[in-house]
Amino acid sequence: MPPSAQATTSHDGTRIAFYDYAPESDLPVLLCVHGYPDNARLWEPVARELAGAFRVVTYDVRGAGESGQPRERSAYHLDRLEDDFHAVLEAVSPDQPVHLLAHDWGSIQSWHFVTSERTRGRITSFVSISGPSLDHAGFFVRKHRPIRDVMRQLLHSWYIYYFHLPWLPENGWRRGWAHRVFARLERSADGLPSETGERSLGDYVNGLNLYRENVFPRMIRPRERITDVPVMAVSPENDVFVSTPLQTDVARWAPNLTVKVVRGGHWMPRNDPGLVAQLVLEHTRELAR
Repeated sequence: MPPSAQATTSHDGTRIAFYDYAPESDLPVLLCVHGYPDNARLWEPVARELAGAFRVVTYDVRGAGESGQPRERSAYHLDRLEDDFHAVLEAVSPDQPVHLLAHDWGSIQSWHFVTSERTRGRITSFVSISGPSLDHAGFFVRKHRPIRDVMRQLLHSWYIYYFHLPWLPENGWRRGWAHRVFARLERSADGLPSETGERSLGDYVNGLNLYRENVFPRMIRPRERITDVPVMAVSPENDVFVSTPLQTDVARWAPNLTVKVVRGGHWMPRNDPGLVAQLVLEHTRELAR
């Protein structure tokens, strides 16, 4: 049973709901950030696997779950998402750095966090699953890969162009036909779709602004964002959305890098929580040596 939601307030007044799986524990904090179109419930199986090793804390990204749902597209800018992360960080671990685990859009925004001067000294380690930095991806497409790798990733990313269309993506979620298409994609990606009721309509509709506000500006004008945080970049070998080179060819930006290409598909946290827990423990134990 997941813990009850607590709440903090981000810089712009948005309510951010978070879930502390061991609030009285003095274990190291593992802060988990979900992607699109998920909410914090994605991490429940992983939290159970890591009980006793970490004080696991999850939160609903703005627009999802029980967090506030701003309507303005600009409210979903990466800098606003960083404000949310800091609000949760101050609520659960104001004096100690945390370990960071993220998936999909959670990883995309977490790359923004770990490469920010604002978070220097606040993050001990980062495990990224199926989500690159948008800035790193911009350089990947522009300069640094063979054309076959770029073309392969562009084919993987077809849905991004669809999400930028006016009206149609929202209408698809509201009318239900997009859910049926997405369920088939989930089955093809992992063989196990999300449970009925795990996500709300708001999770699907509001999260479109993550793409619309951030993807093309960062891809067109990428910034050099470097981190000294120890990073484990995890690429499921059957990920139908993000290619392995895009996720793992980041040593220029993250010199303290470990790469893991593992079995499975895109939704590893739901479908193989034991493997996710194993990778987190492996990465953090290596740092403790």
